[in-house]
Amino acid sequence: MEFGVLLVAELIALGVATGFVAGLLGVGGGMTMVPFLTAILSQRGVEPGLAVKMAIATSMATIVFTSLSSMRAHHRHGAVRWDYVRGIAPGIVLGGLASGAGVFALAKGRGLALFFAVFIGVSAVQMLRGAQPRASRAMPGAAGQAAVGSGIGLVSGLLGAGGGFLSVPFMSWCNVPLRQAIATSAALGFPIALANVAGYLIAGRALPPALPGAFGYLYLPALVIVSAASVTLAPVGARAAQRMDQRRLRRIFAVLLFSLAGYMATRAFA
Repeated sequence: MEFGVLLVAELIALGVATGFVAGLLGVGGGMTMVPFLTAILSQRGVEPGLAVKMAIATSMATIVFTSLSSMRAHHRHGAVRWDYVRGIAPGIVLGGLASGAGVFALAKGRGLALFFAVFIGVSAVQMLRGAQPRASRAMPGAAGQAAVGSGIGLVSGLLGAGGGFLSVPFMSWCNVPLRQAIATSAALGFPIALANVAGYLIAGRALPPALPGAFGYLYLPALVIVSAASVTLAPVGARAAQRMDQRRLRRIFAVLLFSLAGYMATRAFA
């Protein structure tokens, strides 16, 4: 498949959808991007196993830019809890580097994929039911936030996602209002993406180009086009999130979580 108008149009459409969802729900959009990028790379002759890894790495690289745009938009609404960002981000950086530079090179087991499919599915059920956590529950201290961040950074790197599918339910479970959880998750997407991309660059530094435009695990044409499109739509999604009824927002997020759970379960049995 030649790099032509059709491919550019597909990447623009993917970036537009990803940017809006990133702003609306505080997620990086990687779980949406990875299957489409995998298909695009496979059609261009990249070996299937490598195509998945390149799609994951490229998806995470786009989140560097999408998260910045989404974060700025939410910050203007005063919704980002920067105290939580400071507490969670150090763990995210450590987990992301470990994932990108080391764990990413290992095959992911069926049990791991199934575990997260169940975890995400349970989170979706709770979000859909509007289950309220105990009033006494609150965010953990600095050590607890760093530990949670390490897990989010590690898992996000393995899946090529911005971590919102984990951080938003976690903060909601700790009685953080949903709009603040989404906004704070958008801000956390930046250190998640930055740490994991650094790890991918380390892991793929000796990898020969799989096709023109590839640099290690990154496919640069997709990175440029998807990022440019997503950055323009992320603020639109963020404005919609701040204006939308919280119950409706919760339902939309639950539907996304169910979709991610199905995706993970499918990958477990693939």
